[in-house]
Amino acid sequence: MTLKKEPYGKLSDGRSVDKVTLTSTKGVTAELINYGGILTSFQMPDRRGRTANVTLGFDTLQEYAVNAPYFGAIIGRFGNRISKGAFSIEGVQYKLACNNGPNHLHGGNKGFDKAVWKAKIIQDKKSAGVVLSYTSPDGEEGYPGTLRITVTYCLTEDNELSIEYEARTDKPTPVNLTQHSYWNLAGSGLILDHELTLNCPFYVPVDESYIPTGEILSVKGTAMDFTAAKPIGRDIGKVSGGYDHCWIAGRSERSFKHIATLYEPASGRGMELWTTKPGVQFYTGNFLNGIKGTGGMVYNKHYGLCLETEFFPDSLNQPHFPNCILIPGATYSHKTMHRFFVK
Repeated sequence: MTLKKEPYGKLSDGRSVDKVTLTSTKGVTAELINYGGILTSFQMPDRRGRTANVTLGFDTLQEYAVNAPYFGAIIGRFGNRISKGAFSIEGVQYKLACNNGPNHLHGGNKGFDKAVWKAKIIQDKKSAGVVLSYTSPDGEEGYPGTLRITVTYCLTEDNELSIEYEARTDKPTPVNLTQHSYWNLAGSGLILDHELTLNCPFYVPVDESYIPTGEILSVKGTAMDFTAAKPIGRDIGKVSGGYDHCWIAGRSERSFKHIATLYEPASGRGMELWTTKPGVQFYTGNFLNGIKGTGGMVYNKHYGLCLETEFFPDSLNQPHFPNCILIPGATYSHKTMHRFFVK
């Protein structure tokens, strides 16, 4: 393994941002910046040994700071949507920014994707990584409590990219951290030919503003059924707007489970997704609209897909969903691992 840390750029307020490059001996390279904890690039070979970047991103720090598709970023305090930007804890009502139509999305106007994290590099013979830390003050974006977070990215010689999250608070507060990479295992073009398996027998239906209806439905016999591998494009036309839903693997946060497999037949590149979280938000880049990205590529609708491991959307307002409130003295912990392969 090799590891390199170097300056990446400066924000408009003068704060410096660094880039960390992690490289395995098998030709896989991950590049991360401590602005937003963003995975800016992930290079991997195909079955013929040709390397491509399989994530969406930008070429410069300024583009990440100005544009807001959450490319590759750490999301928090609460990933996904909160209905009408409102919730109550112990009888106290909290109001958040409604930055996604009538709802709150991905931590608000200035979520963790826009924070400058402290970065510490780590390395041993078989892995290399970076430990990111950030303290979110009481009241930031309307959330209660001072929240101290660490996120550890680690790349191994087995071509596994793990992301481990920990957080502690001094007041009860919602926490739902996730990572928002847009994957395209072909390296370019649409993702509709990618084959996806979701080891999830149920999903969370949503209303017209993507807030859960409260139901938990079986995927069997519907366009939401990915229990056997199928091309993403096969049934996407049956889903208004495209896929942007949470699938459920179970309610346990203790088991480390294989929740998804993504495969791109033309290149042979694949990715398994393992997590301790009970759900995964599968999103097909429905709102990409001609964004100019890395190397001059133009990202249009369905040019990338996200698999965001998480609690269910709007868990704060759905009492029968898994509890996302972190209390003082407890530790939020969550691990997600991507296992990359070529066949």
